[in-house]
Amino acid sequence: MQVHDFSVDVNAPLEDVWEMFWYRADDRPQPRDVKTRIDILHPGDEVGEGLVRHCHFPVPRVLGSGGVGQSWEWLTEVKQFESWRYDAVGKPLWSRATGHTRLEDLGDGRTRVHFRETYETFNPWMRRLGLERWVHRRISRDNDTILAALEGGVRWHQKRRERQ
Repeated sequence: MQVHDFSVDVNAPLEDVWEMFWYRADDRPQPRDVKTRIDILHPGDEVGEGLVRHCHFPVPRVLGSGGVGQSWEWLTEVKQFESWRYDAVGKPLWSRATGHTRLEDLGDGRTRVHFRETYETFNPWMRRLGLERWVHRRISRDNDTILAALEGGVRWHQKRRERQ
């Protein structure tokens, strides 16, 4: 089993960061790269409890999936403006993951986002050969990219509210 922990500070108030993660309208921004996409299959309740999503994300081409991984995720334990959990099944290395996201108000209009994920392939040979560790490290290494995406998402929501 692999574990990935990291935190990132976003220059935005907690409520704006929450909105960026949980906004579910059809006009939400999607990356231009077709390898990175999140489709909401079921919106869950009013705060997102029970939300189901299908995610596409880049993976090493050597895995034989055209450089695109997929996961099907359901979100639970949602505490509005605070935290949530997701459980996922993914491929190409058929696997399961559990993640927790927690938002921490730092004051002065800043929010720390804490991420923790555990990841495990179903096939024990993938673990023994080290593929589980190698793939998870490749997928989890882009923390700078995540910060840029979070800040871009917050900016988009701030502009969307101004237009309304």
